[in-house]
Amino acid sequence: MSTKFIHDNFLLENKYAEELYHTYSKHQPIIDYHNHLPPQQIAEDKTFGNITNVWINGDHYKWRAMRTLGIDEEFVTGKASDKDKFLNWAKTVPYTMRNPLYHWTHLELARYFDIYDLLNEKSAEKVWEITQEKLNSSEYSCRGLLKKVNAELVCTTEDPIDTLQYHQQLAKSDFNVKVSTAFRPDKAILISNDGYNDYIDTLGNVAGVSINSFADLCDALRKRIVFFNENGCKLCDHGLDQIYFEQYTENEVNTIFKKKRENKAISNEEALKFQSAVLVFLCETYHEFGWVQQFHLGALRNNNARMHRILGPDTGWDSIGDYPQAQKLSAFLNALDSKDTLTKTIIYNLNPADNEVMATMIGNFNDGSVKGKVQFGSGWWFLDQKDGMTKQLNALSNMGLISCFVGMLTDSRSFLSFPRHEYFRRILCNLLGDEIKRGELPNDMEWIGNMVADISYNNAKNYFKF
Repeated sequence: MSTKFIHDNFLLENKYAEELYHTYSKHQPIIDYHNHLPPQQIAEDKTFGNITNVWINGDHYKWRAMRTLGIDEEFVTGKASDKDKFLNWAKTVPYTMRNPLYHWTHLELARYFDIYDLLNEKSAEKVWEITQEKLNSSEYSCRGLLKKVNAELVCTTEDPIDTLQYHQQLAKSDFNVKVSTAFRPDKAILISNDGYNDYIDTLGNVAGVSINSFADLCDALRKRIVFFNENGCKLCDHGLDQIYFEQYTENEVNTIFKKKRENKAISNEEALKFQSAVLVFLCETYHEFGWVQQFHLGALRNNNARMHRILGPDTGWDSIGDYPQAQKLSAFLNALDSKDTLTKTIIYNLNPADNEVMATMIGNFNDGSVKGKVQFGSGWWFLDQKDGMTKQLNALSNMGLISCFVGMLTDSRSFLSFPRHEYFRRILCNLLGDEIKRGELPNDMEWIGNMVADISYNNAKNYFKF
């Protein structure tokens, strides 16, 4: 038996799981249809110089673990040297056992750097030296890292005001991994956010529209959707606590927007009505262009006000929220469906208590027009670990058709995060292999294997149609 922690049959507990993974899943290309990679770095084919730059900087998962261990912020996001930050991460890793970081860390070291040593204080110097040498070579540039994991498509996430200049540059390049974008208009929706009026001014300038009314706002957003579509965009994404769906009139929405543009206070009820109106407009427009719409629901963000003031958003102070989801989501999807303007939709859930809600909700709007038209998205953020993925797969299997599932994505800012696809595929194959062994599924390896291949790659390929 292999003494390596990461070995060929990692997480695969029987011969059926092994055959499903190695024959039907392992070699499938990766379609990473939602991530937050910086397209500028891909366009410029950035090299990172050392592992801290590509692995630790920007990774709030690691930051939370280091802080929990009592490591000073100086060595997390502060001014410590890159090497000292890495050494402190290496010191943290043994304490992350049973957190997905432990598996991710060693998968990433194995797949990108052929390092199979466990990372800890003893191995840290050796790992630093090996990775530094490799990361200074062109083989380990942004493009090289994407090729190394057999990526076919990566889809980054951009605000409507983005020029898409780097996507345009990549489209003209000889890079054989397709890089696309997803339209993320949350800042135009969330009217209560600080800086909303400044953002609307910028949006108007970029769109060439003077935004003085709700109709102007819709006109500006539509112009940006047209621009994104002309640049190959086929998806949008929304990061919301919950779906907004309040009854509103055109008059009300215009009055609310006018108040905001005059810097007057608006109530929570007014904000919800306005946000509902913008969301409905956007989703009807996505349908017109045949886009896939994505909703990431359930995060409670920026809980630590003191650290948010110091470090800003997306630095590790978010958690799972317990918002009511079912009724508004149902009403929203129903309103679009009743006018036949519900486009292909993926709903990601952050609260595991709502898994069955989401798994049953999608079935209400799968109308037979498209295979898997409305999807329960893969385990996201705090749930993209073994237990979270398994619970999502089980809820979807029990209440829908897992065979139609479009599979995994990284949702990451790191170029070293792509082994999460492998992690998901191993978990999927082990789940099915275990049920074959127990006689709960037939020993029909061709049929189940083809289903695994579909979930790993084919379903996403056919669903997104890039």
